[in-house]
Amino acid sequence: MQIFTFMKQQRPIAIIISAACLLLMAIVSSCNKSTSTDIVTSVPIISTYPTITQLTATSVQAYGLISYYGDNAFELTAEGICWSSTNQTPTITDSKTTHGLDTLNISGNLTGLAPNTTYYARAYATNSYGTGYSSVVKFKTNSATYTSTATVSTFAGNVNAGLVNGTSTGASFNNPQGICADAAGNIYVADTYNNVIRKITPAGVTSTFAGNGTVGYLDGTSANAQFYAPKAIAIDVAGNIYVADMGNNMIRKISTSGVVTTLAGRGTAGYADGTGTNAVFKSPSALAVDANGNVYVADKGNNMIRQITSAGVVTTLAGTTVASGIDATGTAAGFNAPNGIAIDAQGNLYVTDSGNFAIRKITTGGVVTTLIGNIILKTIIPSPAGISVDASGNLFIADAGGRIMELTGNLLISLAGSLTTTGFANGVNTAAAFNSPQAIAVSGGNIYVADMYNNMIRKIVVTTTP
Repeated sequence: MQIFTFMKQQRPIAIIISAACLLLMAIVSSCNKSTSTDIVTSVPIISTYPTITQLTATSVQAYGLISYYGDNAFELTAEGICWSSTNQTPTITDSKTTHGLDTLNISGNLTGLAPNTTYYARAYATNSYGTGYSSVVKFKTNSATYTSTATVSTFAGNVNAGLVNGTSTGASFNNPQGICADAAGNIYVADTYNNVIRKITPAGVTSTFAGNGTVGYLDGTSANAQFYAPKAIAIDVAGNIYVADMGNNMIRKISTSGVVTTLAGRGTAGYADGTGTNAVFKSPSALAVDANGNVYVADKGNNMIRQITSAGVVTTLAGTTVASGIDATGTAAGFNAPNGIAIDAQGNLYVTDSGNFAIRKITTGGVVTTLIGNIILKTIIPSPAGISVDASGNLFIADAGGRIMELTGNLLISLAGSLTTTGFANGVNTAAAFNSPQAIAVSGGNIYVADMYNNMIRKIVVTTTP
């Protein structure tokens, strides 16, 4: 079981969150059950984040996590990342970084690498008993001529909030926060502050798909239905649309014939599994649908991932109401305000766990693991919001701080935007600017972003040169 790490014992401790403190107490209690022999005769125990960042032709950033470093007699004396292009199990006799000893998280900038070359890296830590190593991460540097260009444009909307249908920038939105695409390339938007669902054709023509614009709750035909701050939207293989109606704490369904019904939830905030209106949610913030019509909900206020069958039966897939960052199976795992969710072709779920600053994965067996990030390494993705997955299994992440990112295999890259400049600007790579991007969808090889505070839907076209 992996648990997000905190500052080392007997060193200055930052106040993180009260839930983290409770979790640390649980870890200590568990460790006390070990025998003294278990503690004294152990080198540090380390795991490696499978994800690397900032890959270039000559450098990369790698990470490690110290699970156990020894008792007082075996304080750490060294830690870092070691690597080699020839030794598939590198050691501290190979190239290495030296990391400060103030936290249990290790990050290292590996420099002086050769272009277009395969490397092997792993974290290490040394105490008085010896050196422990994590598992090995394999990666290949870029070629010397490699380039990646992400061109950002405005697909629909303008900076002025409103509810106007039209073409391209002639349409207006009001804080859009959810987005999805159908098989024909149409984009559907949860236009949150307008309390409606919008549709944008591939030609950029925006219309109102469902909702009359009045805050409330009403099932019926799409033109008469009412929503309350719809936060997220998803579509199934048959073309039915599902809406996380956050203000109503409900999951709504819009049939292909345009009829709005309530799939689950009863309008009050709380937690209860059950069927239809017997189930209770608390600020549902994201949706994904599998090939069998099961709907998965990032139930942000409950710190859970919920599942709804096509018959409306709601169960808890993973997490508990207590916020934490535990990697485990099912309800033994913990989340902290999950607000984005996506599903791949194999049925694996991916979650942006905002309170833990992490990207998590849930297998079809309910096993939760952390792909990247935690409450100390939060600078990697400081504000994870929306997430989407393409047919090849690549993940696309909307970092609400102002970036759009891609996780391909074990490589996390920044496609467009930056954390230093927010606002509105079309352009290439970091020259483009977003203002709290909240949701992301992939369609026809292009990326579409619900750019909330810019009141726009942005389009990103990525081209690469080997």
